[in-house]
Amino acid sequence: MDLESAFQTVGEFGPFQRRAVFVLNLSQLYMACQSMLIVLIGSTPQYQIQSKDSAQPSQQVQLQHPTFTEDVDSIVTEWLLVKQQAYKVGLAGSLFFAGLLVGNVVFGPLSDKIGRKPVYLTGLFLEVVFGYVTALAPSYEVFAASRLLVGLMNGGIGLVCFVLTQEYVGKSYWAMTGTLASMSFAVGIALFAALGYFIRPWRTLAMAANSSGVLFFLLSVMLPESPRWLYSQGQTERAEEVLRYMAQKNSNKANNLVLQRVSAGKAGYHDNRRSGVLQLIVHPVLRLRTVVLMYVWYACSLVYYGLTLGAGDMSGSRYLNVAMYGVVELPAYPLCIYFINKHWAGRRKSMAAFLCLAGVACLCTTLVPDSSGLFLSVTSLALLGKLMVSAAFNIAYVYTSELYPTVIRNAGLGVCAMSCRVGGILAPFVPSMRALHTSMPFTVFCLSGLSAGCLGLLLPETLHRPAAETLEDLSSPNQARVLETKIFEDTYGYVAVAPRGL
Repeated sequence: MDLESAFQTVGEFGPFQRRAVFVLNLSQLYMACQSMLIVLIGSTPQYQIQSKDSAQPSQQVQLQHPTFTEDVDSIVTEWLLVKQQAYKVGLAGSLFFAGLLVGNVVFGPLSDKIGRKPVYLTGLFLEVVFGYVTALAPSYEVFAASRLLVGLMNGGIGLVCFVLTQEYVGKSYWAMTGTLASMSFAVGIALFAALGYFIRPWRTLAMAANSSGVLFFLLSVMLPESPRWLYSQGQTERAEEVLRYMAQKNSNKANNLVLQRVSAGKAGYHDNRRSGVLQLIVHPVLRLRTVVLMYVWYACSLVYYGLTLGAGDMSGSRYLNVAMYGVVELPAYPLCIYFINKHWAGRRKSMAAFLCLAGVACLCTTLVPDSSGLFLSVTSLALLGKLMVSAAFNIAYVYTSELYPTVIRNAGLGVCAMSCRVGGILAPFVPSMRALHTSMPFTVFCLSGLSAGCLGLLLPETLHRPAAETLEDLSSPNQARVLETKIFEDTYGYVAVAPRGL
């Protein structure tokens, strides 16, 4: 039998898969805490600068010493990161995101080559180790270096963790498990805000947030290797063993489960292991898909983080504000689950529509005066835009994993995530364009969302279509080629592929 038939025999989302997805989603909570750590431990309280005369009479020099008027314990108060040293707080955050970028590029192809489980466990273990270095850092330099290394591991295992949640279950559940992963990350942001509210010393907070990773690592050790990756690498016997193990845990009988043997000539897995990211460039279908997806991910990140900066510029409790960043995303995920599984919407149209709606929301912010009411204020429209782009971002994860074959899925996600980090790095610079015109930042976000939504329509639909396991599958009749075919849904719900000329 083929792999999808095997999952139907084993159970596409049985008790074993539910436990495995639950453990992987717990890891998303941990990664969210590490991502938001600098927001609380890098907070700058109110302070005053006091000048004191030098102790040496021959020197007419006044020494300036900051005095903090708020009872806040952070890296700012410990290492006096104010005035000329204030940039170091933002630098630590930038180093984390730089680590994310490198981790996305390195860990994706690595897990495609040596396996999902060893890369995931190694990355999670090292992230916990470097997280403790953050909490115990004796100086700012050690702290900054540890944030770079934590970001490197966080970016890498985030991708592998997401792919594992997809590859443990049947394809019909990919949308749900992908959405649950994104929801877990948003919930993790809110839980970290609550943790920071009760634990104020920054070292204790960093230690507490990092210690949960130890438990999640121990739970993850029992997870098996991805059967989809094993099958794509020609390790059919090991894939059958994992599937029989799943069937046993799901209380299903799969004693006679035998997968189709894929020859090396058809699968091409030896070539795939050597080529890695190079296949994204040389393969004509993958090249076109990658170019489109990279821009979509870049635009999602640019609009998402840009709107976060705009909507988050409000007074009040910093802990409540951090929680709002996570909570505001939660309504987006039920919308994703509903729309992407409807035959009249699907992945492609839903992602494009949410991106365009985010662009329209940004456009409306330029038309609404500052003295408008509560429901039509710039802040409410910016939050609405963030809700829309969060939905598009979630669909992009699910959709991208379905567009790439198993043998190169992590590499494709890694390249797309790299362009995503570029958008996140550039987002803080967009507000400075207000010097040209007050509406320029939201105009940039508007054009980015609209252009990415329109460009995303060039991709093929993947709803109710079999997942590609090898590069050879891309040329099969069941796979629609980018810009060369279009998909029709007949009245009975079957998918047909026709040339562009028809």
